Amino acid sequence: MAFASPISPSYSLHNLSSNPFSKHNKILTLNKIQSFSLSHRHPFFRVDCGSRWQGKDSLNYSLYSSVTSADILLDEAVEKTQFPKGDTWSIHKFGGTCVGTSERIQNVADIIVKDESERKLVVVSAMSKVTDMMYDLIDRAQSRDDSYVTALDAVLEKHKLTALDLLEGDDLANFLSWLHQDISNLKAMLRAIYIAGHATESFSDFVVGHGELWSAQLLSAVVRKNGLDCTCMDTREVLVVNPTSSNQVDPDYLESGRRLEKWYSHNPSNTIVATGFIASTPLNIPTTLKRDGSDFSAAIMGALFRARQVTIWTDVDGVYSADPRKVSEAVILKKLSYQEAWEMSYFGANVLHPRTIIPVMVYDIPIVIRNIFNLSECGTMICRPAGCENENGQRMESPVKGFATIDNLALVNVEGTGMAGVPGTASDIFGAVRDAGANVIMISQASSEHSVCFAVPEKEVNAVAAALESRFRQALDAGRLSQIAVIPNCSILAAVGQKMASTPGVSATLFNALAKANINVRAIAQGCSEYNITVVIKREDCIRALQAVHSRFYLSRTTIAMGIIGPGLIGGTLLDQLRDQAAVLKEKFNIDLRVLGITGSRTMFLSNTGIDLSIWRDLLREKGEKAEMQKFVQCVHGNHSIPNTVLVDCTADSYVASYYHDWLRQGLHVITPNKKANSGPLEQYLKLRALQRQSYTHYFYEATVGAGLPIVSTLQGLLETGDKILRIEGIFSGTLSYIFNNFVGTQAFSEAVKEAKEAGYTEPDPRDDLSGTDVARKVIILARESGLKLELSDIPVQSLVPEPLKASGSAEEFLLQLPQFDEDMAERRQEAEVAGEVLRYVGVVDVVNQKGTVELRRYKKEHPFAQLSGSDNIIAFTTQRYEKQPLIVRGPGAGAEVTAGGVFSDILRLASYLGAPS
Repeated sequence: MAFASPISPSYSLHNLSSNPFSKHNKILTLNKIQSFSLSHRHPFFRVDCGSRWQGKDSLNYSLYSSVTSADILLDEAVEKTQFPKGDTWSIHKFGGTCVGTSERIQNVADIIVKDESERKLVVVSAMSKVTDMMYDLIDRAQSRDDSYVTALDAVLEKHKLTALDLLEGDDLANFLSWLHQDISNLKAMLRAIYIAGHATESFSDFVVGHGELWSAQLLSAVVRKNGLDCTCMDTREVLVVNPTSSNQVDPDYLESGRRLEKWYSHNPSNTIVATGFIASTPLNIPTTLKRDGSDFSAAIMGALFRARQVTIWTDVDGVYSADPRKVSEAVILKKLSYQEAWEMSYFGANVLHPRTIIPVMVYDIPIVIRNIFNLSECGTMICRPAGCENENGQRMESPVKGFATIDNLALVNVEGTGMAGVPGTASDIFGAVRDAGANVIMISQASSEHSVCFAVPEKEVNAVAAALESRFRQALDAGRLSQIAVIPNCSILAAVGQKMASTPGVSATLFNALAKANINVRAIAQGCSEYNITVVIKREDCIRALQAVHSRFYLSRTTIAMGIIGPGLIGGTLLDQLRDQAAVLKEKFNIDLRVLGITGSRTMFLSNTGIDLSIWRDLLREKGEKAEMQKFVQCVHGNHSIPNTVLVDCTADSYVASYYHDWLRQGLHVITPNKKANSGPLEQYLKLRALQRQSYTHYFYEATVGAGLPIVSTLQGLLETGDKILRIEGIFSGTLSYIFNNFVGTQAFSEAVKEAKEAGYTEPDPRDDLSGTDVARKVIILARESGLKLELSDIPVQSLVPEPLKASGSAEEFLLQLPQFDEDMAERRQEAEVAGEVLRYVGVVDVVNQKGTVELRRYKKEHPFAQLSGSDNIIAFTTQRYEKQPLIVRGPGAGAEVTAGGVFSDILRLASYLGAPS
């Protein structure tokens, strides 16, 4: 194997700017590139055969700035050469992890042998970690650290052991001979670097490139061992690049094409293993394609060979819709357009370096990204847009293909009235940024020209701010500029998709998802191509924002993380209802409800992905941990892969209710049948409702008044449509409704209470129902909803608990003693019956007189309140619209099933508000 010397004789170079991909000669725009078709691959580069390659030490050739003349010359060259360009070639590139061990190198060889392509070129990286080891050698030598010798021995040992595992006979002897010779040369070069205390870039590139040489030699030998004729290519003999000042290189396709034809004429083979990452300068000095250079090598070779396809083999299944480390629900994208892949690459997605796409897109050569460790996965194809449609030509997938983020940024805002209409201001701003050596990631300017803001890496923002203040000191002092402000701790979120350009409402959907996740956008940018929408947000919100928008476009239309507090009778019934309906909701309504936490007063069970509700009782009992409200909320709300979070309080606990304000302030939605918050101290209630109205969070409490009946929502609907409430009167307690519906004939009051308890309609202690406090709380809730500012103490309540029994011991003792007081209730019933009336325990909200009452009243038998049965509730709304004939809501008002159903209804209402179909 011949290696180019780091130093080579000079030669003449004519019209260097004619390189079509040089930064000085950008002759193709994206639109022009898009116009090429698979049926006619544009002859973009042509070689002048009048200039023959005569060896590394004497090179004379001419480059032509006219693409047309170059095309003609290359057409003539193709007629004279036997190099078989075209669709018969497939290109494979294997990264460092793919060839990281002897076993993996063997796997790669198996893939190459099984590939049925007529011809194939395989581009390989250095073995995993070897490139870093080579750079480390240089660093140690430059630092005059003697340990570079032992570090080089480690490199030798790694490749020696790999060769011993894979090769035998002459192949093994030849490789070890090359390896020891290379190591000897490297040791001498590193010694020189050690003495000088410095390594030029050329020396560094020469040293580092050996990793690719060794892996290519190893792989080609293993392929030959497996029975396939194979040749190894040192791409420094073929690939010529012009280094630029921006740590990049521009391939010289014309000269590279000439050298490739020359190389192939001496090394004809249908299987070639080529080194990635390394190349030569026009002066034959070894260089590299910089980081991600192996992918770039494969793309360049694909263009030179006019290959059918370039396959990039890596350790991931393909390109994801978002970083799977941040969004667990990220999906593999089956196809991307070149432009989409380009945009996602720019914003840090693990796709390809943007420059990798340029060579292949000129010839419409698809790039396929596949996982060498999961051959069953087809991976992601990057191709021209027309090839990314389905068989019927329909475009059914999301208009947004993927999301990417850039962290550790700062916004710089230059603001002032003196900027408007002044030519050159933007030029001065970005000239100062350029002088500071900073990279501008994003720019946004208002049409008023009053301000310009742009994002730069946070590590560069201080230098940028200082440069701007120096440049505009006079304008700042004169007041033409009001400020140069720096906003640190920012991140960029980008949504990418070629079909965004033809789909109305994408931006609205994106910003709606961010708003509902309670995320503030600091700056916005969108190009006229509409392939990309970029927003700047707080760094702390980045993951949550990414997950929120990804959820909106890729998950079920509405995905909600839920925490259930109080898995008792109502909470347990709700969990069972959620279990039974989850699949239907997801399939038919695109609503994904995931319970991430269940907590009682003593025990809780948490899950990051969702609790299996078919066994939630067993999980809580057997695997539950000590209940801790802060940890519970953090788990449910901290799952950033689900943007929407709701806490469902199924308790009757005032302590839990005291958390509502903080939860809403944190951006959590709250749903509850717990009356304590809305009937508690007026000041706290008003504070809670004010926060709810000014935030994007929702607070639903339908089940606090009528279990599953639409009482609160009916009242809100009347008020929102401009009706005026005059009076609300109703039987609000399903328990007391049941008791008085059955307190007829000769039945004793105590027996009716006992039956209600046995039927499960009462609280564990029936005095909680008979006291009337529960009804009073419902009256307060409706009164406040109607605009009355009443405290619970303002409501006179007639208790049905006999005074002597209020302080008696247990509920059992109360029930034993209650028959002693049946006579009083029997007399009341008798008086009512004589008058043709019935007894009903009601609550009244008198809006006109701004008061409320809770008491036992008598109603004529033809009155709607007298027509109830079982545990039905009934509420009559008397309003300006419904003054002569009140609006009546009637139905079951007690029982775990209907109360849990009311809570479930609120959950679905929340889902509708968050984007689910109504």
